[in-house]
Amino acid sequence: MRKIFMTISLLVALTLILTACGGAVTQPPAATEPPAATEPPAATEPPAATEPPAGEAVTLTIESWRNDDLSIWQDTIIPAFEAKYPNIKVIFAPTAPAEYNGVLNTKLQGGTAGDLITCRPFDASLELFKQGYLASLNDLPGMENFGDVAKSAWITDDSSDVFCVPMASVIHGFFYNKDIFDKYGLEEPTTREEFFTVLQTLKDNGETPLVMGTADQWEAATMGFQNIGPNYWKGEEGRLALLEGTAKFTDEPYIQTWQDLAEWAPFLPEGFEAVKYPDAQSLFTLGQGAIYPTGSWEISVFEKDADFNMGIFPPPAANEGDTCYISDHTDIAIGMNAATPHPEEAKTFLDWVASEEFAALYANALPGFFPLSNAEVTLDDPLANEFLSWRQQCESTIRNSYQILSRGEPNLENELWRVSVAVINGSMTPEQAGEEVQAGLDKWYKP
Repeated sequence: MRKIFMTISLLVALTLILTACGGAVTQPPAATEPPAATEPPAATEPPAATEPPAGEAVTLTIESWRNDDLSIWQDTIIPAFEAKYPNIKVIFAPTAPAEYNGVLNTKLQGGTAGDLITCRPFDASLELFKQGYLASLNDLPGMENFGDVAKSAWITDDSSDVFCVPMASVIHGFFYNKDIFDKYGLEEPTTREEFFTVLQTLKDNGETPLVMGTADQWEAATMGFQNIGPNYWKGEEGRLALLEGTAKFTDEPYIQTWQDLAEWAPFLPEGFEAVKYPDAQSLFTLGQGAIYPTGSWEISVFEKDADFNMGIFPPPAANEGDTCYISDHTDIAIGMNAATPHPEEAKTFLDWVASEEFAALYANALPGFFPLSNAEVTLDDPLANEFLSWRQQCESTIRNSYQILSRGEPNLENELWRVSVAVINGSMTPEQAGEEVQAGLDKWYKP
Protein backbone atom coordinates (compact mmCIF):
# COMPACT_ATOMS: atom_id res chain seq x y z
CA MET A 1 0.00 0.00 0.00
CA ARG A 2 2.98 2.12 -0.75
CA LYS A 3 2.21 5.69 -1.56
CA ILE A 4 -1.44 5.39 -0.44
CA PHE A 5 -1.40 9.00 0.49
CA MET A 6 0.58 11.67 -1.32
CA THR A 7 2.74 14.46 -0.10
CA ILE A 8 1.01 16.62 2.46
CA SER A 9 0.81 17.34 6.25
CA LEU A 10 -0.70 18.39 9.64
CA LEU A 11 0.06 18.72 13.60
CA VAL A 12 -0.88 17.85 17.08
CA ALA A 13 -3.76 16.39 19.03
CA LEU A 14 -5.24 16.15 22.57
CA THR A 15 -3.50 15.83 25.86
CA LEU A 16 -3.58 12.39 27.29
CA ILE A 17 -4.67 9.87 24.82
CA LEU A 18 -6.93 8.51 27.51
CA THR A 19 -9.65 10.85 26.20
CA ALA A 20 -9.16 10.62 22.47
CA CYS A 21 -7.57 12.92 20.01
CA GLY A 22 -8.08 16.64 20.11
CA GLY A 23 -7.58 19.19 22.77
CA ALA A 24 -4.12 20.28 23.70
CA VAL A 25 -1.76 20.25 20.84
CA THR A 26 0.70 18.02 22.69
CA GLN A 27 -1.13 14.71 22.55
CA PRO A 28 -1.87 11.95 20.07
CA PRO A 29 -5.34 10.66 19.33
CA ALA A 30 -6.81 7.68 21.14
CA ALA A 31 -9.85 5.50 21.40
CA THR A 32 -12.93 7.17 22.81
CA GLU A 33 -16.20 5.85 24.06
CA PRO A 34 -19.00 6.27 21.54
CA PRO A 35 -22.01 8.33 22.53
CA ALA A 36 -24.71 6.49 24.40
CA ALA A 37 -27.14 4.69 22.15
CA THR A 38 -30.43 6.44 21.58
CA GLU A 39 -33.37 5.98 19.30
CA PRO A 40 -32.19 6.91 15.82
CA PRO A 41 -33.94 9.45 13.65
CA ALA A 42 -36.32 8.08 11.10
CA ALA A 43 -33.75 8.20 8.29
CA THR A 44 -30.14 9.06 7.59
CA GLU A 45 -30.97 11.06 4.51
CA PRO A 46 -30.84 14.83 4.98
CA PRO A 47 -34.05 16.81 4.54
CA ALA A 48 -34.82 18.56 1.34
CA ALA A 49 -32.85 21.73 0.92
CA THR A 50 -34.61 24.98 1.58
CA GLU A 51 -33.43 27.67 -0.81
CA PRO A 52 -32.65 30.97 0.93
CA PRO A 53 -33.98 34.19 -0.55
CA ALA A 54 -31.84 35.53 -3.37
CA GLY A 55 -28.68 37.14 -2.07
CA GLU A 56 -29.15 35.86 1.48
CA ALA A 57 -26.24 33.97 2.95
CA VAL A 58 -26.63 30.52 4.47
CA THR A 59 -24.75 29.93 7.73
CA LEU A 60 -23.18 26.56 8.52
CA THR A 61 -21.97 25.66 12.00
CA ILE A 62 -19.15 23.16 12.61
CA GLU A 63 -19.12 21.02 15.76
CA SER A 64 -15.59 20.05 16.88
CA TRP A 65 -13.45 19.06 19.88
CA ARG A 66 -10.41 20.89 18.46
CA ASN A 67 -10.74 24.09 20.48
CA ASP A 68 -7.01 24.73 20.08
CA ASP A 69 -7.67 25.21 16.36
CA LEU A 70 -10.20 28.04 16.73
CA SER A 71 -7.88 30.78 15.45
CA ILE A 72 -6.73 28.62 12.53
CA TRP A 73 -10.29 28.15 11.38
CA GLN A 74 -11.30 31.75 11.97
CA ASP A 75 -8.21 33.37 10.46
CA THR A 76 -7.20 30.98 7.67
CA ILE A 77 -9.58 28.19 6.71
CA ILE A 78 -12.99 29.85 6.86
CA PRO A 79 -11.89 33.07 5.06
CA ALA A 80 -10.47 30.94 2.22
CA PHE A 81 -13.74 29.06 1.82
CA GLU A 82 -15.96 32.14 2.08
CA ALA A 83 -13.84 33.89 -0.57
CA LYS A 84 -14.86 31.13 -3.00
CA TYR A 85 -18.44 30.81 -1.74
CA PRO A 86 -19.52 34.24 -0.43
CA ASN A 87 -23.12 33.13 0.09
CA ILE A 88 -22.10 30.42 2.57
CA LYS A 89 -20.93 31.63 5.96
CA VAL A 90 -19.22 29.22 8.36
CA ILE A 91 -18.96 29.25 12.16
CA PHE A 92 -16.45 27.00 13.93
CA ALA A 93 -17.92 26.19 17.35
CA PRO A 94 -15.69 23.79 19.30
CA THR A 95 -16.44 22.05 22.60
CA ALA A 96 -13.84 21.02 25.20
CA PRO A 97 -12.33 17.72 24.00
CA ALA A 98 -13.25 15.60 27.01
CA GLU A 99 -16.86 16.84 26.85
CA TYR A 100 -17.30 16.63 23.09
CA ASN A 101 -18.94 13.21 22.74
CA GLY A 102 -21.49 13.84 25.47
CA VAL A 103 -22.33 17.40 24.41
CA LEU A 104 -22.59 16.43 20.76
CA ASN A 105 -24.89 13.51 21.53
CA THR A 106 -27.17 15.77 23.57
CA LYS A 107 -27.30 18.33 20.76
CA LEU A 108 -28.05 15.68 18.16
CA GLN A 109 -30.85 14.21 20.28
CA GLY A 110 -32.30 17.66 20.82
CA GLY A 111 -32.00 18.75 17.20
CA THR A 112 -29.63 21.63 18.02
CA ALA A 113 -26.36 20.27 16.61
CA GLY A 114 -24.47 22.12 13.91
CA ASP A 115 -24.63 21.36 10.20
CA LEU A 116 -21.15 19.81 10.08
CA ILE A 117 -19.76 17.30 12.58
CA THR A 118 -16.05 16.80 13.19
CA CYS A 119 -15.52 13.04 13.33
CA ARG A 120 -13.30 11.09 15.67
CA PRO A 121 -11.92 7.90 14.14
CA PHE A 122 -13.69 4.55 14.09
CA ASP A 123 -16.41 3.51 16.52
CA ALA A 124 -17.48 6.84 18.04
CA SER A 125 -18.37 8.21 14.59
CA LEU A 126 -19.63 4.88 13.28
CA GLU A 127 -22.12 4.81 16.14
CA LEU A 128 -23.39 8.26 15.15
CA PHE A 129 -23.92 7.03 11.60
CA LYS A 130 -25.72 3.90 12.79
CA GLN A 131 -28.00 6.09 14.91
CA GLY A 132 -28.86 8.13 11.82
CA TYR A 133 -27.13 11.32 12.87
CA LEU A 134 -24.48 11.38 10.13
CA ALA A 135 -25.46 11.32 6.46
CA SER A 136 -23.87 8.97 3.92
CA LEU A 137 -21.35 10.75 1.70
CA ASN A 138 -21.10 8.08 -0.99
CA ASP A 139 -22.19 10.54 -3.65
CA LEU A 140 -19.80 13.33 -2.63
CA PRO A 141 -17.50 13.90 -5.63
CA GLY A 142 -14.48 14.69 -3.46
CA MET A 143 -14.48 11.22 -1.88
CA GLU A 144 -12.76 9.88 -4.98
CA ASN A 145 -9.63 11.68 -3.73
CA PHE A 146 -9.19 9.20 -0.84
CA GLY A 147 -7.95 5.63 -0.80
CA ASP A 148 -9.23 2.74 1.28
CA VAL A 149 -6.87 3.21 4.23
CA ALA A 150 -7.72 6.92 4.41
CA LYS A 151 -11.44 6.12 4.57
CA SER A 152 -11.05 3.11 6.89
CA ALA A 153 -11.78 5.11 10.06
CA TRP A 154 -15.07 6.48 8.72
CA ILE A 155 -16.65 3.67 6.76
CA THR A 156 -19.09 0.91 7.71
CA ASP A 157 -17.72 -2.55 8.42
CA ASP A 158 -19.03 -3.81 5.08
CA SER A 159 -17.56 -0.76 3.28
CA SER A 160 -20.99 0.15 1.87
CA ASP A 161 -21.14 3.69 3.32
CA VAL A 162 -18.55 6.35 3.99
CA PHE A 163 -19.84 9.06 6.31
CA CYS A 164 -17.00 11.52 6.98
CA VAL A 165 -14.43 13.25 4.76
CA PRO A 166 -10.92 12.32 5.99
CA MET A 167 -8.93 15.38 7.05
CA ALA A 168 -5.70 14.27 8.64
CA SER A 169 -3.45 11.56 9.99
CA VAL A 170 -0.48 11.50 12.35
CA ILE A 171 2.71 9.55 11.68
CA HIS A 172 4.67 7.69 14.36
CA GLY A 173 8.44 7.79 14.64
CA PHE A 174 11.37 9.04 16.72
CA PHE A 175 12.62 12.57 17.42
CA TYR A 176 16.27 12.93 18.34
CA ASN A 177 18.71 15.56 19.56
CA LYS A 178 21.12 16.16 16.67
CA ASP A 179 23.61 17.94 18.91
CA ILE A 180 23.96 14.85 21.11
CA PHE A 181 24.21 12.56 18.07
CA ASP A 182 26.92 14.77 16.55
CA LYS A 183 28.84 14.81 19.82
CA TYR A 184 29.32 11.03 19.61
CA GLY A 185 29.43 10.69 15.84
CA LEU A 186 26.11 8.84 15.69
CA GLU A 187 23.90 8.41 12.64
CA GLU A 188 20.18 7.73 12.35
CA PRO A 189 19.61 3.98 12.84
CA THR A 190 17.83 2.13 10.04
CA THR A 191 17.70 -1.37 11.55
CA ARG A 192 16.90 -2.86 14.94
CA GLU A 193 20.57 -3.74 15.50
CA GLU A 194 21.72 -0.22 14.67
CA PHE A 195 19.05 1.22 16.98
CA PHE A 196 20.22 -0.72 20.01
CA THR A 197 23.87 0.01 19.17
CA VAL A 198 23.07 3.75 19.24
CA LEU A 199 21.25 3.34 22.57
CA GLN A 200 24.18 1.50 24.12
CA THR A 201 26.69 4.08 22.88
CA LEU A 202 24.65 6.88 24.39
CA LYS A 203 24.33 5.07 27.70
CA ASP A 204 28.05 4.29 27.81
CA ASN A 205 28.69 8.03 27.50
CA GLY A 206 26.42 8.97 30.38
CA GLU A 207 23.45 10.14 28.30
CA THR A 208 19.80 9.15 28.74
CA PRO A 209 19.23 7.34 25.43
CA LEU A 210 15.41 7.10 25.38
CA VAL A 211 12.99 9.60 26.91
CA MET A 212 9.69 7.98 27.85
CA GLY A 213 7.86 7.04 31.01
CA THR A 214 5.26 4.42 31.83
CA ALA A 215 3.24 6.26 34.49
CA ASP A 216 0.51 7.26 32.01
CA GLN A 217 0.38 3.78 30.42
CA TRP A 218 -0.82 4.79 26.95
CA GLU A 219 2.68 5.87 25.92
CA ALA A 220 3.99 2.33 26.20
CA ALA A 221 1.45 1.17 23.64
CA THR A 222 1.00 4.22 21.40
CA MET A 223 4.61 5.42 21.32
CA GLY A 224 6.15 2.00 21.79
CA PHE A 225 4.11 -1.02 20.63
CA GLN A 226 2.20 0.72 17.80
CA ASN A 227 5.31 2.64 16.74
CA ILE A 228 7.76 -0.21 16.17
CA GLY A 229 5.34 -3.13 15.78
CA PRO A 230 4.23 -2.64 12.14
CA ASN A 231 7.76 -3.54 11.01
CA TYR A 232 7.22 -6.97 12.59
CA TRP A 233 3.62 -7.72 11.65
CA LYS A 234 3.98 -6.12 8.19
CA GLY A 235 1.56 -3.26 8.57
CA GLU A 236 -1.84 -3.71 7.01
CA GLU A 237 -1.15 -7.35 6.23
CA GLY A 238 -0.82 -8.16 9.90
CA ARG A 239 -3.57 -5.82 11.07
CA LEU A 240 -6.11 -7.32 8.69
CA ALA A 241 -4.99 -10.84 9.63
CA LEU A 242 -5.99 -10.09 13.24
CA LEU A 243 -9.42 -8.98 12.04
CA GLU A 244 -9.76 -12.14 9.93
CA GLY A 245 -8.65 -14.37 12.79
CA THR A 246 -5.68 -15.79 10.85
CA ALA A 247 -3.18 -14.10 13.19
CA LYS A 248 -3.03 -13.96 17.00
CA PHE A 249 -1.17 -11.83 19.53
CA THR A 250 0.67 -14.95 20.58
CA ASP A 251 2.38 -15.08 17.17
CA GLU A 252 6.06 -14.23 16.79
CA PRO A 253 5.67 -10.68 15.34
CA TYR A 254 3.83 -9.48 18.45
CA ILE A 255 6.09 -11.30 20.90
CA GLN A 256 9.13 -9.77 19.17
CA THR A 257 7.60 -6.29 19.46
CA TRP A 258 7.14 -6.71 23.20
CA GLN A 259 10.65 -8.19 23.45
CA ASP A 260 12.05 -4.99 21.92
CA LEU A 261 10.06 -2.90 24.41
CA ALA A 262 11.43 -4.98 27.28
CA GLU A 263 14.92 -4.18 26.03
CA TRP A 264 14.14 -0.44 26.10
CA ALA A 265 14.02 -0.43 29.91
CA PRO A 266 17.77 -0.01 30.65
CA PHE A 267 17.89 2.98 28.33
CA LEU A 268 14.94 4.92 29.80
CA PRO A 269 15.27 7.75 32.37
CA GLU A 270 16.00 6.80 35.96
CA GLY A 271 12.69 6.15 37.70
CA PHE A 272 10.84 5.97 34.38
CA GLU A 273 7.99 4.08 36.06
CA ALA A 274 6.93 7.39 37.65
CA VAL A 275 7.59 9.62 34.62
CA LYS A 276 4.42 11.08 33.08
CA TYR A 277 3.93 12.29 29.51
CA PRO A 278 4.48 16.03 30.20
CA ASP A 279 7.58 15.15 32.23
CA ALA A 280 9.05 13.20 29.32
CA GLN A 281 8.32 16.05 26.93
CA SER A 282 10.12 18.46 29.24
CA LEU A 283 13.14 16.18 29.67
CA PHE A 284 13.56 15.97 25.92
CA THR A 285 13.07 19.66 25.14
CA LEU A 286 15.52 20.55 27.93
CA GLY A 287 18.16 18.40 26.26
CA GLN A 288 18.19 15.76 29.00
CA GLY A 289 17.67 12.83 26.67
CA ALA A 290 18.72 11.88 23.17
CA ILE A 291 15.77 10.09 21.53
CA TYR A 292 12.04 10.54 22.04
CA PRO A 293 9.65 7.85 20.68
CA THR A 294 6.44 9.59 19.65
CA GLY A 295 4.93 11.00 16.47
CA SER A 296 4.35 14.00 14.25
CA TRP A 297 1.85 15.60 16.65
CA GLU A 298 4.82 16.84 18.69
CA ILE A 299 6.32 19.02 15.94
CA SER A 300 5.00 22.40 17.00
CA VAL A 301 5.58 21.85 20.71
CA PHE A 302 9.14 20.64 20.26
CA GLU A 303 10.03 23.33 17.72
CA LYS A 304 8.73 25.96 20.16
CA ASP A 305 10.38 24.64 23.32
CA ALA A 306 13.65 22.98 22.26
CA ASP A 307 16.77 25.10 21.68
CA PHE A 308 18.85 22.36 20.01
CA ASN A 309 19.01 20.97 16.48
CA MET A 310 16.37 18.30 16.09
CA GLY A 311 15.93 15.41 13.69
CA ILE A 312 13.55 12.50 13.17
CA PHE A 313 13.84 8.94 11.93
CA PRO A 314 11.23 6.26 11.16
CA PRO A 315 10.91 3.07 13.19
CA PRO A 316 13.97 0.99 12.26
CA ALA A 317 13.33 -2.11 10.17
CA ALA A 318 13.93 -5.51 11.73
CA ASN A 319 16.73 -6.31 9.28
CA GLU A 320 18.66 -4.50 6.57
CA GLY A 321 16.77 -4.58 3.29
CA ASP A 322 13.36 -5.26 4.87
CA THR A 323 10.34 -3.27 3.73
CA CYS A 324 9.67 -0.56 6.29
CA TYR A 325 6.22 0.15 7.71
CA ILE A 326 4.91 3.26 9.45
CA SER A 327 1.84 3.92 11.54
CA ASP A 328 0.19 6.68 9.50
CA HIS A 329 -2.83 6.80 11.72
CA THR A 330 -6.16 8.25 10.61
CA ASP A 331 -7.08 10.89 13.16
CA ILE A 332 -9.73 13.44 12.20
CA ALA A 333 -12.49 13.87 9.61
CA ILE A 334 -15.69 15.87 9.09
CA GLY A 335 -19.20 14.78 8.20
CA MET A 336 -22.71 16.17 7.65
CA ASN A 337 -25.47 16.27 10.22
CA ALA A 338 -28.25 14.24 8.58
CA ALA A 339 -30.75 16.79 9.93
CA THR A 340 -29.10 19.92 8.55
CA PRO A 341 -31.55 22.27 6.84
CA HIS A 342 -28.78 23.15 4.36
CA PRO A 343 -27.57 19.85 2.89
CA GLU A 344 -26.44 21.28 -0.45
CA GLU A 345 -24.34 23.99 1.17
CA ALA A 346 -22.94 21.48 3.66
CA LYS A 347 -21.93 19.20 0.77
CA THR A 348 -20.31 22.15 -0.97
CA PHE A 349 -18.19 22.73 2.12
CA LEU A 350 -17.31 19.04 2.47
CA ASP A 351 -16.33 18.80 -1.18
CA TRP A 352 -14.00 21.74 -0.62
CA VAL A 353 -12.50 19.97 2.43
CA ALA A 354 -11.63 17.13 0.04
CA SER A 355 -9.77 19.54 -2.23
CA GLU A 356 -6.08 20.27 -2.66
CA GLU A 357 -6.62 23.85 -1.47
CA PHE A 358 -7.92 22.72 1.91
CA ALA A 359 -5.20 20.09 2.26
CA ALA A 360 -2.50 22.72 1.79
CA LEU A 361 -4.12 25.20 4.19
CA TYR A 362 -4.70 22.68 6.96
CA ALA A 363 -1.38 20.90 6.65
CA ASN A 364 0.63 24.11 6.91
CA ALA A 365 -1.52 25.53 9.68
CA LEU A 366 -1.06 22.36 11.77
CA PRO A 367 2.36 20.88 10.92
CA GLY A 368 2.38 17.18 11.79
CA PHE A 369 -1.23 16.52 10.89
CA PHE A 370 -1.11 15.21 7.35
CA PRO A 371 -3.89 15.33 4.77
CA LEU A 372 -5.17 11.95 3.68
CA SER A 373 -6.14 12.76 0.10
CA ASN A 374 -4.05 12.18 -3.00
CA ALA A 375 -3.47 15.92 -3.41
CA GLU A 376 0.09 17.13 -3.87
CA VAL A 377 0.82 19.70 -1.22
CA THR A 378 3.93 21.73 -0.46
CA LEU A 379 4.71 21.95 3.25
CA ASP A 380 6.59 24.81 4.85
CA ASP A 381 7.82 22.96 7.95
CA PRO A 382 10.96 20.89 7.26
CA LEU A 383 10.24 18.26 9.93
CA ALA A 384 6.70 17.85 8.65
CA ASN A 385 8.08 17.40 5.14
CA GLU A 386 10.46 14.75 6.37
CA PHE A 387 7.72 12.84 8.21
CA LEU A 388 5.62 12.97 5.09
CA SER A 389 8.45 11.71 2.88
CA TRP A 390 8.30 8.40 4.74
CA ARG A 391 5.08 7.61 2.87
CA GLN A 392 7.23 7.26 -0.25
CA GLN A 393 9.80 5.04 1.50
CA CYS A 394 7.58 2.84 3.65
CA GLU A 395 4.15 1.24 3.59
CA SER A 396 1.43 2.85 5.71
CA THR A 397 -0.84 1.24 8.24
CA ILE A 398 -3.00 2.29 11.20
CA ARG A 399 -2.97 1.21 14.83
CA ASN A 400 -4.16 -2.39 14.96
CA SER A 401 -6.47 -1.94 17.96
CA TYR A 402 -8.67 0.77 16.49
CA GLN A 403 -10.86 -0.86 13.84
CA ILE A 404 -13.43 -3.22 15.38
CA LEU A 405 -11.05 -4.89 17.86
CA SER A 406 -11.69 -2.53 20.78
CA ARG A 407 -15.49 -2.81 20.77
CA GLY A 408 -15.76 -5.48 23.44
CA GLU A 409 -14.54 -6.17 26.96
CA PRO A 410 -11.79 -6.37 27.84
CA ASN A 411 -11.07 -3.43 25.53
CA LEU A 412 -8.08 -4.27 23.32
CA GLU A 413 -6.69 -0.73 23.29
CA ASN A 414 -6.64 -0.61 27.09
CA GLU A 415 -5.21 -4.12 27.28
CA LEU A 416 -2.32 -3.12 25.03
CA TRP A 417 -1.62 -0.17 27.32
CA ARG A 418 -1.64 -2.43 30.39
CA VAL A 419 0.55 -5.25 29.14
CA SER A 420 3.01 -3.00 27.29
CA VAL A 421 3.65 -1.11 30.53
CA ALA A 422 4.07 -4.38 32.42
CA VAL A 423 6.57 -5.67 29.86
CA ILE A 424 8.68 -2.50 30.01
CA ASN A 425 8.47 -2.41 33.81
CA GLY A 426 9.63 -6.03 33.95
CA SER A 427 6.55 -7.49 35.66
CA MET A 428 5.39 -9.48 32.62
CA THR A 429 7.20 -11.40 29.90
CA PRO A 430 6.48 -10.78 26.20
CA GLU A 431 4.96 -14.26 26.02
CA GLN A 432 2.64 -13.56 28.95
CA ALA A 433 1.61 -10.28 27.32
CA GLY A 434 0.62 -12.07 24.11
CA GLU A 435 -1.29 -14.75 25.99
CA GLU A 436 -3.24 -12.27 28.12
CA VAL A 437 -4.15 -9.98 25.23
CA GLN A 438 -5.27 -12.87 23.03
CA ALA A 439 -7.25 -14.49 25.84
CA GLY A 440 -9.08 -11.22 26.42
CA LEU A 441 -9.85 -10.80 22.72
CA ASP A 442 -11.07 -14.40 22.45
CA LYS A 443 -13.68 -13.72 25.14
CA TRP A 444 -15.74 -11.55 22.82
CA TYR A 445 -14.32 -11.29 19.30
CA LYS A 446 -15.27 -13.90 16.76
CA PRO A 447 -14.07 -13.16 13.18
